[in-house]
Amino acid sequence: MKKILLLTDLSDGYGRNLLRGIVRYSKEYGPWVFYRMPLHYRELYGEEAVVRWAHQWKADAIIAQSGNMNIEKLEELKIPIILQNYKERTDKICNITGDYFKTGEMAADFFLNRGFTHFAYYGFKDTIWSRERADGYVSRIKKRGLTVSIRNTDGRKTSMHRPDDPNALIGWLSALPKPSALFACDDYFASQIVETCKMCNISVPDEIAVLGVDNDELLCSISDPPLSSIVLDVEDGGYRAAALLHKLMDKKISRTFDIVIPPVRIESRQSTEKYLIADKQILRIIEYVGKNYAKPISVDDIMRQVPLSRRMLEKRFKKETGISLYQYILRYRVEKLSELLIKTDRSLSESAEACGFDDYKNLARVFRKYKNMTPLQYKNRYGYRLPESDSKR
Repeated sequence: MKKILLLTDLSDGYGRNLLRGIVRYSKEYGPWVFYRMPLHYRELYGEEAVVRWAHQWKADAIIAQSGNMNIEKLEELKIPIILQNYKERTDKICNITGDYFKTGEMAADFFLNRGFTHFAYYGFKDTIWSRERADGYVSRIKKRGLTVSIRNTDGRKTSMHRPDDPNALIGWLSALPKPSALFACDDYFASQIVETCKMCNISVPDEIAVLGVDNDELLCSISDPPLSSIVLDVEDGGYRAAALLHKLMDKKISRTFDIVIPPVRIESRQSTEKYLIADKQILRIIEYVGKNYAKPISVDDIMRQVPLSRRMLEKRFKKETGISLYQYILRYRVEKLSELLIKTDRSLSESAEACGFDDYKNLARVFRKYKNMTPLQYKNRYGYRLPESDSKR
């Protein structure tokens, strides 16, 4: 039986989902036994105490959140270590990391597609995941000739669990042009923005639309309004990290690897329920697609909604959204289909039909264009799973 020491934070959804994946792997290929050592134990007693305890317990491996941890001290145990990177990645030890840049790009695309022209980012200065999410967000928006107002909290004065200076934050939010689209580095920071907006009577989402990361259901649901968030493939990341750890413990591999957790989709809630389309005719078309995407939509159907020629409609639509009307409808249907594949146990054909895809033969090609995998691959990777109690009946 393998003994795994966990030096991780389970106070948020990310940490708990990561552990779910690790435990799922251990049940399939174990048995493993876990001991969770709270992060404050190391802060109180130092790495020497952690090393001493792990040695006495005869731990076979460690999964740890890096932070300010003295990795060299843990390496004295001469057992496999996987780090959930926090401040920086290391090339000496395997990392559980993320495609943070792509996460920022996804946030930017989400807001750009809603017609926003003013953008903001709220993050944490001293962490790689916040910096790279900001880089992806800013890079995408700059390509459209637009700018981003950035506020990073100072690591010397604040931390993930100590709020930013409320007066300074209120001043920054009040000075943002309205309406603005604000992307926060995670759900904790996003919920802080929503709470601060309430304090200074800034309406969310009418004046500032807010998007977080991690889809921590507790944080997102207690936010008022409920918080939209980017969903990460964290549980699968935990599963892959456990598989890597297993190979390291069995000495089947020796070199280091990164487990990269990608963003999957955006769980849209009330904090971003706003489209900023200046052209009222184009807004009418977008609303029409949202109500009728499950039905066949012909050019004639669309043309009946607005007093425009087809050429003028296409020109004005692309000006407002950055893509053609045909591409918009396809992408909208793909996003709706991906939601059904994840959240329900419907068959692929039923889900496709419910999202307006009548050409089943070309579905895989269209879906792959937007998601880099087929619908079946997407469903198998991210899709609906029966709760464990039900799956054993």
